[in-house]
Parts: sequence; C-alpha cells; structure tokens
Amino acid sequence: MRRFVRNRPAVAGVVIFLLLVLFSAFGGRFTSYAYTDADFTALTRPPGAAHWFGTNQGGDDIYACAVHGLQRSLVIAVSVSVLTIVVAALVGAGAAYAGGRVERATLALVHFLLIVPSFLVLALVSHRLAGDWRVLIVVLTVFGWMPTARVIWSVSTSLRERDYVTAARFMGVGPLRIVLRHIIPNLGSLLIVNLTLGVVTTVLSETALSFLGFGVQTPDVSLGTMLADGAGTVTSAPWLFAFPAGLVVLLTVSMTLIGDGLRDALDPTSVTGSAGGRR
Repeated sequence: MRRFVRNRPAVAGVVIFLLLVLFSAFGGRFTSYAYTDADFTALTRPPGAAHWFGTNQGGDDIYACAVHGLQRSLVIAVSVSVLTIVVAALVGAGAAYAGGRVERATLALVHFLLIVPSFLVLALVSHRLAGDWRVLIVVLTVFGWMPTARVIWSVSTSLRERDYVTAARFMGVGPLRIVLRHIIPNLGSLLIVNLTLGVVTTVLSETALSFLGFGVQTPDVSLGTMLADGAGTVTSAPWLFAFPAGLVVLLTVSMTLIGDGLRDALDPTSVTGSAGGRR
C-alpha cells in the first residue's frame, strides 16, 4: 500500500475512477430527467441551464444518458473482468497442475479459441440476441478468458513444482483444493493487475460493439451507443460526442494508471518497489 500511494499517477487514477463511480451512482439525482425522457421542446440543444450536457435529435437529455450509459458500461466492464479472471485462473492453474493429456488438451482448446475471429462472433451473437447487456456479459466472458488463461498457465507451471505443492500432494490433499488454496493465491498480484487492465479491455470492446450497432441496443444506453449517435454530428452538435468520449477516456486512463500502479507496487524489482524496499 505504501508503494502504491507513493505512485501519484496511480492515486490520481483511483480518484478519477471513484469520481466516475459516484457520478454513475448518484449523478441522476441532480437532474429531473431520466435517460428515457424526451423534451420535444428542446431538440439538439447545446448545453445550458435546463440541460447541462445538451440534448440530442430526439430531445433526450445527454446528462441523464451519460449517467446511465456510464453505469451500464461500468457494470458490463467490471462483471466481465471478474468473470474472465475467475475462469482464466481455474482453467490455467488447473491445466498446469494436472499436466499430461489434460494440460495438452486444454492448451489446444485455448490456442484454437485464440485464432477464432472473436470480434466477428461477438458481433453476430450479440446482434442476434437483440443486444441484451446480460447476454453481452456472457459473450464477452466466453471469448475473453483465453489470453489471461495462457499467461496464468505459464506462471503456474513453475508453481506446481514448489515444495509446498509437493508436500500438499503427498499429504493427500485433493487436486482442486491444491489449485484453489496453494496455486491460485500465489498468483494474486498477476490476477489483480489483469483484473484492472481487463476493465479497460472490456470497456473498449463494449464501446466498439455498441458503436457498430452490435452491442447494447435501444432503448437502453451505454457509452458506446452514445458515441455512435454522436459520431455523425461531431461538427454540427459536438456535445453529443464529446461528453461520452470524455467519460470513456477518463475511465480507460484511470484503470490503466491503477493497473500500472498495482504492477509496480506488487513487483519488488520495479523502481517503485525498490524505493519502498530502501525505506
């Protein structure tokens, strides 16, 4: 914690992320409009006293849409990142500990899924299922765990040879318990860093899918759908694109700074870690 706090960019990332979470959770209380409400007397109005972020062509309040869109994108990003890490940790560590045919079969499956054009499959599946955000979470998880599982397997191959794993095996501890209690906990730093950076990847994936019309569908709103709506009016109504784009940038930058800070804090060989060791 001391190493992390000394990293000012990482602390700034935490502050920005917490402010975004507070905005998504309580920002709706500062406006009388919901994201589904339309003010037909104010179509494509610039930011003003009545509509802080302006309105779009349908009279929707951009501030209310931004609050709900950020909330939806955060729920999707955090859920997918957590589920991806859980699946990747179980598959990667389990394959490394099992070895033999199980390990070879698992790696063959991982490598096969890695070469599948996942973005196209994601687009087709999510579009066919009407862009339900819950389905989007499942689909992004199914096609997102393989790279992390490959890294976890690589690290776990050395952990399975450690003395405490060998001792647990000779004491009759079951394979699942060894994986859960002796291997995965020793991957903590790797899992934490991948969890934070996975939020960035998921936000970008969800935004890209929604921007192309394959992600979250109306009447629901996400940052990606707002970017898609505002892309065609960048010159005539720039606020429609600027506000959701700013939120996406702030979210991705904050999580990247947090991930870099955690990596430095958890790695004793880093500059920050060595500085902490000298104190």
